Amino acid sequence: MIAKTRGMLTLDELARLVESGDIDTVTVVFTDLYGRFMGKRFDAEFFVEDAVKAGTHGCNYLLTVDMEMEPVPGYVFANWELGYGDFHLVPDMDTLRVVDWQEGAAMVLCDVMDDKTHRLTAEAPRSLLRNQIARAKEMGFIALAASELEYYIFRDSYRDAHKADYSGLEPAGWYIEDYHALQGARVEFFNSAVRRHLRNSGVPVENSKGEWGLGQHELNIRYADVLTMADRHAIYKQCLKEVADQMEVSVTFMAKYAEDQAGSSCHIHLSLWEGDRNAFAGDKRFGPVQGSDSFRWFLGGWLKHAAELMPLYAPTVNSYKRYQAGSWAPTRIAWSYDNRTAGFRVVGAGNSLRIESRIPGADVNPYMAYAAALASGLDGVTNQIEPPEIFEGDIYAAQDLPHVPKTLRDATDLFEQSDFARRVFGDAVVDHYVKFFRTEQAAYDNAVTDWERKRYFERI
Repeated sequence: MIAKTRGMLTLDELARLVESGDIDTVTVVFTDLYGRFMGKRFDAEFFVEDAVKAGTHGCNYLLTVDMEMEPVPGYVFANWELGYGDFHLVPDMDTLRVVDWQEGAAMVLCDVMDDKTHRLTAEAPRSLLRNQIARAKEMGFIALAASELEYYIFRDSYRDAHKADYSGLEPAGWYIEDYHALQGARVEFFNSAVRRHLRNSGVPVENSKGEWGLGQHELNIRYADVLTMADRHAIYKQCLKEVADQMEVSVTFMAKYAEDQAGSSCHIHLSLWEGDRNAFAGDKRFGPVQGSDSFRWFLGGWLKHAAELMPLYAPTVNSYKRYQAGSWAPTRIAWSYDNRTAGFRVVGAGNSLRIESRIPGADVNPYMAYAAALASGLDGVTNQIEPPEIFEGDIYAAQDLPHVPKTLRDATDLFEQSDFARRVFGDAVVDHYVKFFRTEQAAYDNAVTDWERKRYFERI
């Protein structure tokens, strides 16, 4: 019998907590293209009596807005000509949980459904992943996954950081604290709180540790099936931001916060399973790795399609500033065994054998990244795609290996032209996301930055 995860709720349990007055609010959310939670806060009694069955509605412009919540013209999915109608938010009751960092609150994540056809809205990030999970199931697999997220902590509140234009902020640490117990102890006021809140909110925690940047940390949560992990990933970020806000400090999940500091990554781990057996485990030798054909073909597909699906792993302009040699971030598309210079690092053995992609940064939308990874790997298994030879040594120095795309513009071009992306996600979805990535690129292209003022104000 599988033990119930602490903090998860059944509808009956929620009803009892509502009746006793312990829960009075249910937050009903989904993730937009940026990975942000959008939704409504329900009176808990109304949620139990009505919304749990009926769901709720939201304006479909939420899948076409920019970071400032401005509706962007030019989308086919939703626009002024179509009048910005509604989509249906359908609670996934398997995600119902206590929100430990809020008083008297619960949360449920939703699937975004078409209001007329009652099918998944293909453009929604969670739908992308659901469709690839269905493909894996057809092939007899389930995917297990884990996200390793890094973040920076600052002593400044979000409001004060905003007033300072996010410049001159005080990091929580003042020397590199990678694995340091002393320096890490100085921010236990925050990290211990979020470990506890996550654990009590249905997100089991493994550990946290200092990282390589000033005030940079990593908090790891337990692996799960890939949809549960993507949900946990999104909740993790929301929890840390809200708790930081309550404590009047701030955290950032930018991929590259400062040019002289380490980037923040989100290494993602994946393996395929057939029941309780890891389908990657096997007796065939691939250099130092012993695995199955499914392992090698999944790896081959993931590597083959990495560049053309790059915006799904690195969705912002800032994402690409993390890919620097000698920075702990990968620069080239290659695989190795237990080698942190590789874009794809194979780790574990037997039932723990898995593939770690070090390409995504902490700014990644988990649904998009896992959908891309799963689609690529399953294509590898279907078409028996062979991976390149294992690389041993310093991959940063290997000039003959393919480089990851260097800008969001380059990555978006590859994505738009990808026959594979259009085959697995559909033309409408690819065109929708191309519009999203190009909108982000255009916003950057039109911005005048501090770097430009410092460089050109006086000396040009």
